[in-house]
Amino acid sequence: MGSHRSRREHTSAPVVAEPERLQKLLSRAGLGSRRTIEAMIEAGRLKVNGEIAVMGQKALPTDRVELDDRRIDLEAAAEVVRRVLVYNKPEGEVTSRKDPEGRPTVFDQLPRLKDQRWIAVGRLDINTTGLMLFTTDGELANRLMHPSHEIDREYAVRIFGEVDEAMIGRLLEGVLLDDGMAQFTDVSPAGGSGLNRWFHVTLMEGRNREVRRLWESQGVRVSRLKRVRYGPIFLPSRLSVGRWEELDQKATDDLSRSVDLEPVAIPHKTPGEKTSQERLRKKQPPRSARKPSGSKWQVSDSKPAGGRRKAPQKSPKR
Repeated sequence: MGSHRSRREHTSAPVVAEPERLQKLLSRAGLGSRRTIEAMIEAGRLKVNGEIAVMGQKALPTDRVELDDRRIDLEAAAEVVRRVLVYNKPEGEVTSRKDPEGRPTVFDQLPRLKDQRWIAVGRLDINTTGLMLFTTDGELANRLMHPSHEIDREYAVRIFGEVDEAMIGRLLEGVLLDDGMAQFTDVSPAGGSGLNRWFHVTLMEGRNREVRRLWESQGVRVSRLKRVRYGPIFLPSRLSVGRWEELDQKATDDLSRSVDLEPVAIPHKTPGEKTSQERLRKKQPPRSARKPSGSKWQVSDSKPAGGRRKAPQKSPKR
């Protein structure tokens, strides 16, 4: 198969003609995740054409939608604009737009958008580093996060404590946590010796601190945690801590297809936009993003060779 693609394969941002569920419409406009918007509806904070919105309500980009009595600009929701950033998150940054304690956030370093908003695909806690994805397309973000699409996440993790085959077997079979059963689908040794060993682990969901809680349930401690893959997207080795880069058309299409979305052409940037973004991308990361002097922790971001343990396959659903 050649690498050439027909121009027809990429649709230009299609205009939405039919009413859509309010959550989907506002998520695409960058207001937040569908879950966040549902909470706004339940709290009575949203109005559509002067009436308080209800769950399941549909709307058009031309409707008057208000949040806390302030009109929302739905121009961005009239068409699908799908851009995706890869960000190498440092320790010390929180995954929220604003932090009441004044700590730096992952959004501080991202390029500013004129008519769109970056939406974080999932979260990483303040002490976890590595791959984060951001997109302007709320539908893409929602599908990548939703458990029904079974998008796997891979982490490099350093464990302090004794790890044996029986423990790995339990983690692959499933462990009962406070919020239900959880398991790794894959565990691979990735270096280290004695009581400090590295592993690559994979799981199919993104519950709060799930990787840490799984290991801690076995009486060992996670001393380092770094996400290295989200679905088909790996953290590039060239991308230093605290920096970002935008996915090209092919990578964006692969990500879209992984959640059954048709490819959409990435908007062309003006020469001025290209220059501005390149200058921002090369800007020196903040002090919080730099590795502390003397830090020696290092692990390969590529898949470990050999020694892989996988969870037992479940029988197919009937």
